[in-house]
Amino acid sequence: MRVFVTGATGFIGSAVVRELRGAGHQVLGLARSDKAAASLTAAGAEVHRGALDDLDSLRGGAAVSDGVIHTAFVHDFSDYAGAARTDLRAIEALGEALAGSGRPFVVTSGTAGCRPGLVATEEDESDREAPAAVRIPSEAAALSLAARDVRVCVVRLPPSVHGEGDHGFVPALIDIARTKGVSGYPGDGSNRWPTVHRLDAARLFRLALEAAPAGARLHGVGEEGVPVREIADVIARNLGLPVTAVPREKAVDHFGWLGAFLSMDVPASSALTQKQLGWNPVEAALIPDLEEGHYFND
Repeated sequence: MRVFVTGATGFIGSAVVRELRGAGHQVLGLARSDKAAASLTAAGAEVHRGALDDLDSLRGGAAVSDGVIHTAFVHDFSDYAGAARTDLRAIEALGEALAGSGRPFVVTSGTAGCRPGLVATEEDESDREAPAAVRIPSEAAALSLAARDVRVCVVRLPPSVHGEGDHGFVPALIDIARTKGVSGYPGDGSNRWPTVHRLDAARLFRLALEAAPAGARLHGVGEEGVPVREIADVIARNLGLPVTAVPREKAVDHFGWLGAFLSMDVPASSALTQKQLGWNPVEAALIPDLEEGHYFND
């Protein structure tokens, strides 16, 4: 299968490209720079020049492919709503190119779009009161394509997709600890983050492309919920810093843009996904991955 991958040189997308290539698929990767194009060529993928906000380039890539995996997202948390709008327009453009074809379309979403405080399952609808509700329109737009003869599915990823090369929430938390001189956690630190290793996530994207039914919601979750206090403890040990509680009302003052995300209690299950697709997470869990030390290399 020839697969068009957006975000193909990103932390998750690059692992998806390798997973697809290893399974015998051809990959057409979206590249907006010469550096990205060179990286794709080195990975054995074809290059499709364009960008997430270049809708014609997205339509063109989808039109010449047997399926699409959409992992790209503008990680600008100073304008999260704007990033979500860009994502929605991209999904709509890709969907237009795939409509009526029956081809697979795998779209990335998040488990944090479900109701907080409960263990979210694949059967749960997105909740407009959830911490990541701003991405709900993208998920809804994607799933609506099932009625237009697109074998679309959504892979919801947890707040922490970890592994070597991670540049997401956990590295940001480590940088804050270094800057502040303490490893903090909000409240009593009992709120939970689900996690998944990026190699496990990449395998799920491939399985979803190959076999997920139209309209499926899948959870790429390896651990249902790691208390953020445990994450803070590991950071403190590895940096030789004290660990401290930060009152929830001061979380944004202490952690900046990360404060709202770090305060979320959003456990999630992947039991239905594992049963449906035969996906079993086998890579290291978050805490053992942190203990390996690569997160703390300067």
